[in-house]
Amino acid sequence: MKKGIHPEYNKVVFMDSSTDFKFLTGSTRTSEETIVWEDGNEYPVIRVEISSDSHPFYTGKQKHAAADGRVDRFNKKYGIK
Repeated sequence: MKKGIHPEYNKVVFMDSSTDFKFLTGSTRTSEETIVWEDGNEYPVIRVEISSDSHPFYTGKQKHAAADGRVDRFNKKYGIK
C-alpha cells in the first residue's frame, strides 16, 4: 500500500438507534461522540438507523412479498394462461 493515501482505520462502536444494540468493529468512519466499551477503552460511536438487531429480515418479522416474476404478473394482470 502507498503511504498517506488511505484513510485511517480504527475501532469504532456502531449503535442501533432504535434498539440500543451496540457492536465494536473496525472502520474508517469516526465521530465526536464516544462511549466506554466493555473492555474499559473509549471508542467513537457511529449511530445507525437499522442493524441486524432491528432489521425485519433478521428478526423474523419480514412480510413475504409475492414471489411472482414479471412475466407471471403480466399474465395474471391480462388473464393470459
